[in-house]
Amino acid sequence: MIVYKFGGTSLANAARMKSVADLVTRDDVQKVVVLSAASGTTDTLIRLSAASQADGELIIQGMEDQYQRYVSELLENEDCRQAAERFLEYTFASLREALGKSLPRDEKWFVAYGEIISTSLFSLLMVERGISSAYLAALDFMRIRDGEPDMDAIRKLVPESIASVGDKKIYITQGYICRNESGQIDNLRRGGSDYSATILGAALMADEIQIWTDIDGVHNNDPRIVKKTSRIDELSYAEAAELAYFGAKILHPLCVRPAREAGVPIKLLNTLNPEAEGTIIHRENLSEKAGVKAVAAKDGIIAINIRSSHMLMAHGFLRKIFEVFEHHKTSVDMITTAEVAVSLTIDDDTHLHKIVSELQDYGVITVDKGQTIICVVGAFRKEDAGIAVQVLNPLRNIPIRMISSGGSESNISVLIDSAYKQQALEALNKDLFGQG
Repeated sequence: MIVYKFGGTSLANAARMKSVADLVTRDDVQKVVVLSAASGTTDTLIRLSAASQADGELIIQGMEDQYQRYVSELLENEDCRQAAERFLEYTFASLREALGKSLPRDEKWFVAYGEIISTSLFSLLMVERGISSAYLAALDFMRIRDGEPDMDAIRKLVPESIASVGDKKIYITQGYICRNESGQIDNLRRGGSDYSATILGAALMADEIQIWTDIDGVHNNDPRIVKKTSRIDELSYAEAAELAYFGAKILHPLCVRPAREAGVPIKLLNTLNPEAEGTIIHRENLSEKAGVKAVAAKDGIIAINIRSSHMLMAHGFLRKIFEVFEHHKTSVDMITTAEVAVSLTIDDDTHLHKIVSELQDYGVITVDKGQTIICVVGAFRKEDAGIAVQVLNPLRNIPIRMISSGGSESNISVLIDSAYKQQALEALNKDLFGQG
């Protein structure tokens, strides 16, 4: 069993969806195919959920026109095309009925239709091609509790859903959408469809999880900023999570966790270049040669410095500082300490004013916006000498605001002003990878 996941750009039009169908039917391996909503659909449904009756009708009409064209280009068999048209008619009638309800409306209910539409049309394409396949409704088995996947429930419900449709070559289901502990329609938020795929892969103990995007796997630097980058053949789960968290456009870091816990490898592949080898993410190899593998950058960082003589030899000072961030549900990315100061970073300024106001009870506060975390990822074992020098030497001409090392054997991070981002990435590319 292999779990395949395709994002919105892979389903952006009928030709792309046909290419996805070609990919999943080119061998006889049993698969679960997880699909996102077609590109742009989720944003449209979010706008619809908050629209007035008149504006909402225009939005629905635009979606109807778009998907009628999609179906006419996707399906040739008359029976399949008529089935698709009936499905769309029912779907948009349901959306119109919901539009009649007063604001605020349930945005998550509206958004769920994006994945339901893409999987329904893909299922009809499989029928037209005579493929042994079945549609599985993610709302029947994907469960969350307190915002986290309810793995015990999912492990029980997924096999039941599969058994209910019988033995097939391909099972088609939605990414992103789920039900919460109250039975209401909910979603997995950021990285949702990738997360669905890794959760299903873990629940089914699949042989592999394949995430199909529009790039040839993970690159060792940001190809949008530096001119020469190389694809990475393999990463450990820890390295992939660090890269994802610190800005690499591969997976949301949460997505790695289910696969890591179940020991199921993740492969990142390119729908536009399916013969490319991609990048495989799997267990750490303790005998692996130490060294740098990749660089990522995370923008929009805010540095906060708390300077206080009360910190010196004081018990509980850091606890009080972190309670302020916990109270405002704001995560901290980096932290460094000195005898009388703490510097830390956040990437969400929603509650910045309140946070700073409360921190002033503990010392003098300074705030620097427009910062970037440069994260260098690799196998950095404690017994290996010279790794920090290797990472920091290329940045010798760039002012460094903070340095974080030792918290992880996969990551060394520095904080710089965003004005130096391109210079830093190019310098690291040249010195660490010999590219530039």
